[in-house]
Amino acid sequence: MNPALIWTPILLVLSNIVMTYAWYGHLKQPSWPMWLAILVSWGIAFIEYTLAVPANRIGYGTFTGQQLKVMQEVITLSVFAVFSVMFLGEPLRWTYFAAMGCLVAAVVFIFLPVD
Repeated sequence: MNPALIWTPILLVLSNIVMTYAWYGHLKQPSWPMWLAILVSWGIAFIEYTLAVPANRIGYGTFTGQQLKVMQEVITLSVFAVFSVMFLGEPLRWTYFAAMGCLVAAVVFIFLPVD
């Protein structure tokens, strides 16, 4: 089996977990000054890049750039759904599921054979 088929999605999921925390984790710290929130987020984002860059380099060739991007977007929305409920305490509304359905449709389309 092609290792890219396994490692690419795993690394993308891990990178999105880290990046979601970098982008939104500071929302639970409203007393932090903006500069601190930015520095902490950038520090966390550095870790995300150490996962995302290898994911894309390993996956490219097995997947097209377009397929990698659409896969990453669906993973991002999935990770954020869990994060928003568990960390931010926000409910998922029907509109979120409708948006996810549109992204899943995008995955189906991007992986259809062109010939």
